[in-house]
Parts: sequence; structure tokens; C-alpha cells
Amino acid sequence: MLAMHKLENYIAGHWITGDGDGQLLYNAVTGDPIATATTKGIDFKAITDYARKTGNPALRKMTFHQRGNMLKALALHLRKHLDKFYAVSYQTGATKADSWVDIEGGIGNLFANASLRRKFPDDVLCIDGESHNLSKNNTFMGTHILVPKEGVAIHINAFNFPVWGMLEKIAVNLLAGMPAIVKPATVTSYLTEAVVKEIIASGILPEGSLQLICGSAGDLLDHVTSQDVVTFTGSASTGIMLKSNPRILSEAVPFNMEADSLNCIVMGEDVQPGMPEWDIFIKEIRKEMTLKAGQRCTGIRRIFVPGNKMEEVWKAIAASLSQTVIGNPLNDKVRMGSLAGKTQLAEVKGQVEKLLASSQIIYGSLDSVEVVDADAAKGAFMSPVLLMNEKPFEASEAHEVEAFGPVSTIMPYKDLDEAIALSKLGKGSLVSTIVTADYLQARRYVVGAATHHGRILVLNNECAKENTGHGSPLPLLVHGGPGRAGGGEEMGGLRGVKHYLQRTALQGSPTTITAVTNVYQPNAAGKDPGRHPFKKYFEELNIGDQLITDKRVITAEDIDRFADLSGDHFYAHINTTDFTGTMFEQQVAHGYFIMSLAAGLFVDSYEKNPVLLNYGIDELRFTKPVYPGAEIHIRFTCKEKLPNDKRVIEKPEDFKRGDDIDKGIVKWLVEMIDETGEVTGVATILTMVAKKQQ
Repeated sequence: MLAMHKLENYIAGHWITGDGDGQLLYNAVTGDPIATATTKGIDFKAITDYARKTGNPALRKMTFHQRGNMLKALALHLRKHLDKFYAVSYQTGATKADSWVDIEGGIGNLFANASLRRKFPDDVLCIDGESHNLSKNNTFMGTHILVPKEGVAIHINAFNFPVWGMLEKIAVNLLAGMPAIVKPATVTSYLTEAVVKEIIASGILPEGSLQLICGSAGDLLDHVTSQDVVTFTGSASTGIMLKSNPRILSEAVPFNMEADSLNCIVMGEDVQPGMPEWDIFIKEIRKEMTLKAGQRCTGIRRIFVPGNKMEEVWKAIAASLSQTVIGNPLNDKVRMGSLAGKTQLAEVKGQVEKLLASSQIIYGSLDSVEVVDADAAKGAFMSPVLLMNEKPFEASEAHEVEAFGPVSTIMPYKDLDEAIALSKLGKGSLVSTIVTADYLQARRYVVGAATHHGRILVLNNECAKENTGHGSPLPLLVHGGPGRAGGGEEMGGLRGVKHYLQRTALQGSPTTITAVTNVYQPNAAGKDPGRHPFKKYFEELNIGDQLITDKRVITAEDIDRFADLSGDHFYAHINTTDFTGTMFEQQVAHGYFIMSLAAGLFVDSYEKNPVLLNYGIDELRFTKPVYPGAEIHIRFTCKEKLPNDKRVIEKPEDFKRGDDIDKGIVKWLVEMIDETGEVTGVATILTMVAKKQQ
């Protein structure tokens, strides 16, 4: 058991304790006091100033790739300390499975966001979306750029995931180039503190990148500025209160809210006993009611079932729940631990009492629970409770009251339209699941219900073994929802990173925009490479290095030979075709032939050079027909350079040829131009290029 201690706050580069005794924190399983937490006496303005003046400049100087590799290094470091984190996590009432989601799921977010670096340039800014030519003579253009905000990300987190809640948020703001102040829910902040201790001890993050406050947030939000970002996870009522802070309103501070919601699961009309989907439905409900003892913002709170199957379904759910062993999470037989504390237990029971105004308990009890290897009276244990509301359109409690624990209400529906209508009565949810083997029902539900849900899982036997589940937000998909769920978005891959970046429209000449963004823009002035670009190592290449190739005349024989070689005898490539009523005047060259010819013109192929391989083609377009007699040449320009990190090789047998070569990816703009000076095709090709310094 963790020795009782006073939790420390990490601020301005130091671990300090607040003044006074603070709030007493308890082991949720045994009821024993384990720590105290307080932020009394802390200068919250100084914390925000330190983040902006120390952490922010340090992170902004780093490129997206450097920050991504920093996240990867941090994830690898934290994995070495899993045993320590699990030992602390058990005291929150979490089983090993619960802790895995929280701890290793959080570390997984670091890895996932680290990999997103490949979607960004190796630069301190990036282009967002397409560029636009704004002039007749190609001398004026516009694009959008993204740069890190100059403030700090303030994360106010919930008690249910003290590790995941922190890591999934800081992974995103750190990749974007902003520092963070993390304020975990006090009741489980001792686990957050344990993880932050290891983060700081690693020395991986620049100083000022991360600060931690364990206890009250005091007047923290009174010191935010327009360059800051605030995120909140927790109850809708608390979120609304924080979002209404006068300083947040006057400074127009971005505020992302992810609130607990009345998520639902729907059994499709087609699902019958004996079908795989029937068992999948029951299993999903049991898992979501008991994982983390139901303390998940994505937990299933409402269950909608065809009216004629109600009794069969609730009895099956009850039978499944009865198999759940509750008790000390350190016991291998236990599948559901306790709630996070006695306060949470009292709150859940109070909410169930409200639900009982229009529902009845059909499984479980508010008064007693059988536990293994624990004292039910001392720990925050609770039996799963299944309620039934037989008139869901007449009684509103089930659609308005959330019991944040192992509690769910089953309700009947008449047809799918009614199920969709019921799902919307929650006034906005993080997630909904429909279990059905009928694709048309799935489509109808998704189209009808998507307006009120941030995520929809269509669950059937096809994905049963590999799906991540109703309650699992994923780093590459958005986590959030409309209305009651907060109206915000977290994670979502690049979408989440952009939340911490300022989007600015940028206008100027193509050559100027190229110089600013380090990405070659069409119609910008090219640079004489001095020698063939393929003879240059990665470090020697410059954005804008440009090769104008020799010309080649396209003949009908060329087209015929390519058709025979490729097997592509599309009618437009055959010279005997009657072209009346077609898009073409005569036999036209294959687009892929022109692209292949382009390679023949720009590739320096007679001896080994730093180009290791062709990595692929992006954005290939054929913009003008090429007929026999056309004279084609290529404008070949270095567009962008990206690092290519060496693979981590843990075992000698994992080594692959080329793993020992330092290299990068180079993007080239390929413009295929005819004798009139018009572009007939354009593409971006990628090559893997060796670095000079091995």
C-alpha cells in the first residue's frame, strides 16, 4: 500500500507542496487514507506566466518531427515503469483490465500522436489544405498556414482516467508546440502525480512543457489569455460553469468540453436469440457496465430493445451480470473493482434514486453487494444495477439523469424510427452503438442518429473479434459530441493537433510563399541545382532545385507499343477508333505512358546515386490530352523534404537491408509540359534519398 503522503505540485520547475493539510484522499478498496492534496498558497498567475515564457518558446523552436520523436521517447520511457503505475492504480478501485485502459491506453496515445509527425513537415509551421492561384499571370497566390499558439494548454480532467485523461491531451498539445498545465480530479490525483514524477525525471520534455497541480484550480482560469486553450472533461454542469468564466469569454479563449453523456446502445430489429449479434449485444452491455465500475464518460446508460424482446433481453443481461465477480482488484478472480471513492458511491446512489421515479430495478441492489477479498462497508463497492423504464417517451428521467457508475436503463422501442428518436432524447451523446446484421438498418440508424452523436459504432459478427468497443475513444478518431456531451472534439488525429495551432491565411507571390513555407509552390521561381538533383544527398538538396529536361516527340507507334506492353487497349488509345462523340480528336496517349516517359526524362539512371528508391506517387492528374506529334518535356522541382527515422531494431533478426542507411523522403513536383507551354499532367513523386553523413 502506498504510504500516506502529501501530494506535490510541479510548478515553475520545482516540486512543491501547498500550504495546510488539504483534502484527504482514500484507498477506494480499503477506505484507508493514503494522501492529502492542496494547492493553497500557490500563485496561479505565476504558473501560467512560466508556461508561456519558458515552456512555450522552447517547444515552438522544435519542429513537428522533433516534438513527435520527443513523444515517442517519452512513451518508451513510461513503459519501463508500468509495474509502479499499476500498483498505485489498484488503489483507485481499478482492476488490471481497468488500469490497462488507463495506463497503457494513455501511453498508446503518446505513440499514436508521435506517429502523426509524419503527416507534418520537419518545420515549425505547416501548410493547411490546398494553395490557391489568385491571379491571371500566376504572380499572386494564397494558402493557409498553421503555427503553435503562444500560450498554454490548461487541462482540467476527470477522476475516472487519471493517466489516460492526461496523456491523451498533452500528447496533442505537445506535438502542436504548446506547453500544458494539468489539473487532475483531486480524488485520484495521486496516480497522476506518480506518472508526472516519471515524466519529469526522464528529462525528455523541455523545462516548462508540463506543470501539475494536485488540488483546487483556485483562480487559474482568471489568468488565461487569448493565446491559451482550455479543455475540460467531467460533468456538463461543471463544464458550463467553467466555460462561462468572464475571462474566458472576454479573451475568446478556445474551450473544449467533453462532458459525461447518456450514451445508448440499440439492438437492431433483425437480431434474434441464437444469432451471434444477440450474444454480442449482451456481452457489450456487461462489459460497459462493469469496466471501470461503469465510471466512463462513454458508458452505456440507455439500452433500447424491440418491445417484443424486452423480457428475453433483460433476463440475459441479468444472467450475464450475475457472473461478474466484484471485490479487491488485486484478486485475480475479480472482474469489477470499486468506485473511485465513497463520495462517488453516494452520488451514484443518489442519481439512481432519481431514476427510480419512472423506472424499477430488475437486477442488482443499492443496499448490498457481495465482494471478494474486501470489506464492502469500507470500500466504495456497488452492485451493477439494471433498471427498466417501460414508457421511455413519457418519462424523461432516463434521458436526463446520469448515474456515473455500473448503472443502465433498458427501454423498449416499436420500430427503428422510434429507436432513433429515443437516442436523440439524450440531447447529445459521445457515442452510440447499434448491433445489427442488417446493413440497411445500420445505414438508416447512422443517417438518422449521427446529428446527436460524436461517434457511432456499428457492431456485428464481422467485427466482433477485432472491434475496440462501444466505450473506447481512439487517438485517430474524434472524441466528443454535440449538445449535452459538450460540443467539443478531442484527439481525432490531425484534427486534434490543429486545436492548438493558429490558422492564418497567407498571401504573396509563389516564390515568396515558397520561401516562407519551405514547400515549393507552383509558378514559383526554380533554382539551378548545379548538377542533376539525383546526384545530391538529402542534406544537399534545396527546396526549389529545378531541372528542365530535354524534349521528346510522342508518336502513334509509342502509344501502340505502350498499349501492347501494358495491356491497356482502351478505345481512346487505338488509332482506328471513330472519335465522333468522344472527348478526343484522335488517338490519345495513355496518361501513364506520359508519366513513365516523364521518369525517363528526369531520372539520371546510369550509375548509382543517393536516390535509394521510388517511394510512390501522390496527386497524379492528367490535365490535357496528348496526341501523336506533341513534344513533351518535364519541369522537375524539389518540393519538400521530410526526415525518415531509422527503425528501432530490438533483435538482430529484425534487421532488414537498408536499415543501417540514414535517409529522408523527398517530394518532387513533376510537371509534364507540351510544345505550347501548357501543362498536360502534374504529379508529386516521392523518393527515398540517402544522407551524406552516415
